Amino acid sequence: MTTHAAEPVQDMRAVGAAGPAEAGPLPPLSLLEKAAKVLSAFQSGGPRLTLTEVVQRSGIRRSSAHRILDQLVQLRWLEREGRDYRLGMGMLELGAMASHHNRLRRAALPHLHALHEATGHLVHLTVLDGPEVVYLERIGGSDDSGVPSRTGGRQPAYCTASGKAILAFSDAPVVEQVIRNGLRPRTPRTITRPDPFRAELALVRERGVAFDQEEGFRGVFCVAAPLRGAGRAVAAISVCGHGVHRDLERIAPAVRGCARSVWQSMFGPGRRTEQRAEPVGAAPAGVPQPSMDNMMTWLRFSDWM
Repeated sequence: MTTHAAEPVQDMRAVGAAGPAEAGPLPPLSLLEKAAKVLSAFQSGGPRLTLTEVVQRSGIRRSSAHRILDQLVQLRWLEREGRDYRLGMGMLELGAMASHHNRLRRAALPHLHALHEATGHLVHLTVLDGPEVVYLERIGGSDDSGVPSRTGGRQPAYCTASGKAILAFSDAPVVEQVIRNGLRPRTPRTITRPDPFRAELALVRERGVAFDQEEGFRGVFCVAAPLRGAGRAVAAISVCGHGVHRDLERIAPAVRGCARSVWQSMFGPGRRTEQRAEPVGAAPAGVPQPSMDNMMTWLRFSDWM
């Protein structure tokens, strides 16, 4: 009985708007599309579903649904208890990560726009994901189209001002993992040796901002400040552009001020917001310590925020 559940779905896809006489068969669903339908069954069904219920709600053949369910259990996106399946911790962690990013972006947006207006240059909001930074927001005009960044895009952390700003206030193992991943030259100015790179991060902790002097791309200069209180950095705000190298020192205080304002918007004036430099790996008492390359830690951090 369950093997026929897929047939109405396939018929509807084949018929389409033109009617049965004119429509041709559509290509079969990809594995990713099938997995999405299986997960969507829990949205329209209940917190616990059996294999039969997943087949009925998703329209996926029983054998395929069974294989996909087993794979999702292995990935921790689903959990199995007897004959029942339910959403797993992996899905909860992804949701928590998205929730954190959304809150961070909402709190930062007014300040990012103000920083762009004050400096006239491209402004970024980034977070660290493993050895890379991810751009959560990019605010600029048509004159900034030459800077190779986009919302949702990635760049290696070691050769960006944002990446160095976050790494300078991260755990030592996080920094060492970035170094082990490789400091490959992107331009003649890229820092490619471990000891000079560690010295650069120490300088970032001392001055509270990081600079990118054409280390990632020729002609692109950036200054970034970590988004943090008294502990580790959770993100970074940067100003970038072509030919702004003469303005970086002048812009740096505005970038630091923007980071402090975003932090206060998220946590209020009662939180400590000074940009005090601390040794890598130091863990001040009473401050939750998020690690950005671990999804489970994202979950705990989202609860704290």
